[in-house]
This record gives sequence, structure tokens and C-alpha cells, in this order.
Amino acid sequence: MKQQRQRAVVIGGGITGLTAAYYLQKKAREEKHPLDVILIEAGQRLGGKIQTTKRDGFVIEKGPESFLAHKLSAVRLAKEAGMEDKLVQSMPGRSFVLVRERLYPLPGGSVLGEEARIMPFISTGLFSPVGKLRAAADFVLPPSRKAEDQSLGQFFRRRFGGEVVENLIEPLLSGIYAGDIDHLSLMSTFPEFFQAEQTYKSMILGMKHLAPANVPQTQNKEGAFLTFTTGLESFVEAIESKLDPVSIIKGVKAERAVLEGGRYTISLNNGEVLSADSIIAAVPHPAVRHIFSEYPFFDELKEMPTTSVATVSMAFDASALKKDFGGTDFVVSRNSDYTVTTFTWTHKKWPHSAPEGKVLLRCYIGRAGDQVVVDLSDDEIRQVVLEDLNKIMSITDAPLFTIVTRWKDAMPQYTVGHRERIARLMEQVRKDLPGVVLAGSSYEGISLPDCIQQGEEAAETVFMQLKEKEVIPE
Repeated sequence: MKQQRQRAVVIGGGITGLTAAYYLQKKAREEKHPLDVILIEAGQRLGGKIQTTKRDGFVIEKGPESFLAHKLSAVRLAKEAGMEDKLVQSMPGRSFVLVRERLYPLPGGSVLGEEARIMPFISTGLFSPVGKLRAAADFVLPPSRKAEDQSLGQFFRRRFGGEVVENLIEPLLSGIYAGDIDHLSLMSTFPEFFQAEQTYKSMILGMKHLAPANVPQTQNKEGAFLTFTTGLESFVEAIESKLDPVSIIKGVKAERAVLEGGRYTISLNNGEVLSADSIIAAVPHPAVRHIFSEYPFFDELKEMPTTSVATVSMAFDASALKKDFGGTDFVVSRNSDYTVTTFTWTHKKWPHSAPEGKVLLRCYIGRAGDQVVVDLSDDEIRQVVLEDLNKIMSITDAPLFTIVTRWKDAMPQYTVGHRERIARLMEQVRKDLPGVVLAGSSYEGISLPDCIQQGEEAAETVFMQLKEKEVIPE
């Protein structure tokens, strides 16, 4: 007697949804479970923010450029997709912070992506003697009394004082989320900071103990980041090639999903209607609110703002740059008169990204409270960025080309109370919409490995739920 086939629909073809669809299909094949997986993507391509352009021998990432090596979900998926041989480690190099028109080496070496390693800083010229003395109070200050959420800014100002926050912590942490650290949630972004304080009575001592064991503790931390020599988009293509082609629907948007008679009815903008036993919603939270608009508990998502950013990549002949600071990247403090928020000498960090004798530079513009620049024309943005860069390095020639990519409302902001709001929402979804799982950058991490991890976990949850469901024989 044959079992009736079940159907799981994944809405959203970014890296989270793509991961979920891959692992769902894999589990169904391995366990010979009668499950059809449908992936719906409103655009004409999969991968979301992952976009790679190849031009004149350059490999240019328009969105994320890499991921942390010690977060293993991305490496695990690379092996599944047959892309392990294309993985490449970042080259060693020093990172800087730009404060008051001057580049200072980051204390302890490059910490972009190793946010917890913000010390030691005793020998740096980045802080005044008074600022260093205030920061040393971290060794004697008692830990926070309550485990309630607070902003990153509030937490770090209490531990280290305003100077360290302004000149180091704010540029590093706000650069990651393109947000305001006085609104970003400590418990939703870096709960390990709170844990370090509680356990070791000192942030400095705590983060030394809690730093990832497999990340080299040196100035030149080779291998802290990974990417693919063929570009991140080739990773997306490799995963897509593992899916059943008939399971992918592109260029069609999910408009509405409702629970009817124990199954879900999903209305598409092309007039078609799908039925499903389970749904993985892997689209940004505003789209989730729209799709599930009949369920008022999704109004929790109203509390989550977004910010807009743009990436700017510029290619040059090597002879065009007259100064070399011997580093790979820098972040910019808010007290500096710059539009650029982060900057990378991409050709140094990733030699495969530029041909011999060429230079590839990349920067971000836009953050909370300063997003108007994202709406400027490409030519205006190019001029603004060149003016910024020429303040600290001499660029004598025009770029060979410039690529500007805008990401409108693309950065979800985990404001204070985010974890509690999402927990309430998830619990309500489990109660009222069994078989629906929310996953993606709006919930539990915005990095590629975080999103991949959420996709993998969503697939596991849905598959177990479907197996437990009574299957009606035909």
C-alpha cells in the first residue's frame, strides 16, 4: 500500500531557503520518505544577497564576500555541494580603525569578524591615558545585576567607558549590522559578551577564555575567513544543481498563506494556488507579515526596523595607488568625517579577486541614521568614495570601473527586546500554525553561516514533523 506524498514548500530562495530545500530533499531521499519539496523565489535567480560579477579577470562580490571559518555550517554545506576544493583562506593582514583622520592598527591585530577580540589595547595610541584607565575598570566593576536585555552601547560604556566605545567598539560592531549600538540588542547579537561578564567578572578576561579555539591568536590570522575562488555565487549554483529542477519555481511571488482543513493554501501572484503540509518561510520579515497577514500575531515583526547599505567596488591599475598601509581593511569611527563605513583592500585579502598588476578596493556606505547616501546616483557615490579614500591614500588615476550595489532595507536591526519578541512569535506560530517554520536573517543571525544554520535546522524540524504526522494510505 503506497503512502500519500507530502509536500513542503520553502518560500524564499536566498541562502537560508536554498539550504532548507537542499537538506529537506536530502533527508527525504535518504529515508525514502514520500515528500515533495517546492522552492518558490520571487526573483529570477537564487542566492539573495549573494551575487558575484566577473569582469576583465576580476572576481567581485556585490553582497557578502566571505564567511568565518570557525562557523562550520557553511563549510559543511560546501562539502555537501562538492565545493570544498574551491574554498580559499583569507590572506594574513592587519586591520585598522580610522579615527580623527588617522589610521590606527586595531589592538591585537585584525578583529573584523572576530568581534569578541577587542583587547589588548594598553599599547595602542588609539586611546588617551584617561581612556585606557577608564577601560581598566572592567577588571573591578561588578557584573550586570540582571539578565535582562540591554543595548550594546549601554553594556560596553559601563564596562569600558565612552572613549573605547566611540573609537573601537562602535566602528566594529555597528559595521557588522549597519546599526546603532545604542539600539542594538546585546542578547540577540553578542550574548557571549554578557556570558563572559557574568562568568569571569571581567569582559577582558572572559573573552580571552571564550575566544574560538581554532582561530589563531596572532596579528596575522590566516584562515579566519573563507570564500570560493570561483566566487560566492558559484556556491549558490552548486547547491541549486543538487536540487530536483522541477522543485524550483522562479519569478513567482507567494502572496498569501492560510491554514485550511489541516493543510496550507498558498496563493501565488501568477494566479496559481499550492497546497502544502509544511511551510518554511525564508523571506525577509516584512514579506512574512504580508504572506501571513491574516494572523495578527505576526505584528510582532513591526518592531523590527531595517537599514539600507550599498557596496562599492573599484578596480585600478596598481600604479594608481601611491600609498600602502600594509593592511587589508579598516573601519571608520563616527567621529570621523567620512561617508565610507568599512573598507577592504580586496586584492590583498583575496589574491584571486584581481589580475596581476591590478587593484580591487571595496567599501560599504550607509548605516543607521545615515542612509541618504545610498540613494545617490552611481556617479555621485563614486565621487564621494574617491574623496574619502584620497584623504588617507593618494589615488592618481580614475578607476578602471566602479560597481555600486544598493541593498535597500536589507539589514534587519535586532533592537533591544528582539530575542523576547521573536520567542513569543515562534511560540505562537508553533501553537496556531503547526508545520510553519520561520528562518533567515531576521531572526537568529545575519551572517552566511548563521543563515545556513537556520536553514539546516528548519529542514530538520519540518522533516521530523512530517514523519510524525499520520500519513494516509492511497
